[in-house]
Amino acid sequence: MNRAGRISATAVFLGIATLLGSCANRDATTTGSLPDDYRTRHPIVIGEAEKTIDIPIATGDQGLTRGQSEVVAGFAAEYMRTSKGIIRIIIPQGAINSGAAAAAASDTRRLLVRMGVQKNHILQSSYAAADYGQAAPIRLAYVAITAQAGPCGEWPADIALNTVENRNYYNFGCASQSNLAAQIANPNDLLGPRRMTPADVQQRATGIDRYRSATTELRDTP
Repeated sequence: MNRAGRISATAVFLGIATLLGSCANRDATTTGSLPDDYRTRHPIVIGEAEKTIDIPIATGDQGLTRGQSEVVAGFAAEYMRTSKGIIRIIIPQGAINSGAAAAAASDTRRLLVRMGVQKNHILQSSYAAADYGQAAPIRLAYVAITAQAGPCGEWPADIALNTVENRNYYNFGCASQSNLAAQIANPNDLLGPRRMTPADVQQRATGIDRYRSATTELRDTP
């Protein structure tokens, strides 16, 4: 092979190596930019979120049924535990069941007051019910501090290209974090420990008496 041929072959090999190197670097950069710990990618954060529930109302109803009253009572109990703000009763406007919904809203207001909600914390409003058909629901809503993670279902990168370093894909672990956040009854527990309650003096004295009165029988073993 002459000198010109050797130079051409060397240039071709260098060009191929450069292309392969650039591809490898691009994959490594893309993969390395994503944290491998799903708790870092999808942290559980404390923030406010709207809590809602829809109560479907039939056209012929003249108020809340017993089952609906139980659902409203449960929602009110959760409101009393987690919020001190406004709770809204939102009724359909322009629907066939608007009259029945108004009667159910009155029952709902009285039930909320019986559950301990202050009257000045109850706000009633309406919404256009054209898209809800004949059984347009009344909606209860309030805002509370909640533990939450996500949103899930985001795919910022092609997972087919994210296999060089065997790292987790971006959406991995998001559903688990969201489910864990939904199970936290008191989000304030994530902010810090609660204060200690006073010691039970009577229980402590009982334990000390049992300790003092305890005897151990020693037996000689053959």
